[in-house]
Amino acid sequence: MSRILAALTTAVIAAAISGAAHADPTEVIVRALSKDAKFIGDSMGGVQVTLTDAATGHELARGLITGTTGDTQKIMIAPRQRGGAISTPETAAFRTTLDLDRPTLVRVEAVGPLGKPASQITVTSMKWLAPGQSLAGDGWVLEFPGLVIEPAVAVQAAGLKVNAKVTLMCGCPIEPGGLWDADKYQVSASLIAGGETLASAPLSYAGKPSTFAAELPKPKAGGYRLRVVATNPETGNTGVVEQPIIVER
Repeated sequence: MSRILAALTTAVIAAAISGAAHADPTEVIVRALSKDAKFIGDSMGGVQVTLTDAATGHELARGLITGTTGDTQKIMIAPRQRGGAISTPETAAFRTTLDLDRPTLVRVEAVGPLGKPASQITVTSMKWLAPGQSLAGDGWVLEFPGLVIEPAVAVQAAGLKVNAKVTLMCGCPIEPGGLWDADKYQVSASLIAGGETLASAPLSYAGKPSTFAAELPKPKAGGYRLRVVATNPETGNTGVVEQPIIVER
């Protein structure tokens, strides 16, 4: 009899443990959407994603957002319906499956675009996930504000020739009359030394998509910092980059 009771007790405990440890696969899709533009994907180096349990800090998953920037018509032009998806199967995403045994508050941290380190930002968000309830539609969409700025400076006899390539975080081009109209963007360059602005000038569209240019007075020989700021006053979308420059005699 004692053996039977012991066996029954063991079976009950094992069943309880098995029930407590049961986890339901939960599919999670994470995407990075450039503010006022398309999704960030392979063309910009992707985005690093980390999912953690917000209560314990335990890492649940890590990976890269990869894929295309998406369908321009669906994202930027077609009217949106409530709950309607704007992504396609090829649209950049990070996909993973979490084994959750209870409702979990999940924290996501996304860093990118990885291919443009001078313009990288970190976006975080939290969301409750229920076991077995996969994220539908576009998934977990994170907005990435900002502009990617890639300046180049040529030191000439008469001054500093400043060229800057400016795009949305997804790499979408800025050009006159385009979806991202160059006339709606303000770009400026400043020469800085010791925290003081020595000279500044607006950059004008230079005839090629996303390219802006201006000239600054040539300072005396020494080390300086060049700051380029680009903004769209209508959306508030702004990018800033600084880089050191050396002016020789």
